[in-house]
Amino acid sequence: MSIELPDPISRYFETDKTQAADAVAQCFTGSAVVRDERKTYAGRDAIRAWKEQSSRTYSYVVEPLSFTQADGRLIVTARLTGDFPGSPTTLRYAFVLEDDQIADLEIAP
Repeated sequence: MSIELPDPISRYFETDKTQAADAVAQCFTGSAVVRDERKTYAGRDAIRAWKEQSSRTYSYVVEPLSFTQADGRLIVTARLTGDFPGSPTTLRYAFVLEDDQIADLEIAP
């Protein structure tokens, strides 16, 4: 299924396919915050380290399924499949954009 996403979000998912931590970190503002698996990562260096760790630990593919807006956030529901416990699973990616970058991302079941 192909859905149309705002450019910064589309760029994030496309870049995440490469599992290149530097490229993924560049999708975010310098002061961005990511919340994933009950941990918080603030700033590009922390986001880069988060992506390096997850890419080193697991191989996965993310398929965006739907897109909506709620409470000032852009919500993407996606299917995550890989070599991690509980695969496959459906996750909710809640984005806040600033200019043409991601300022905030929360990933939750």
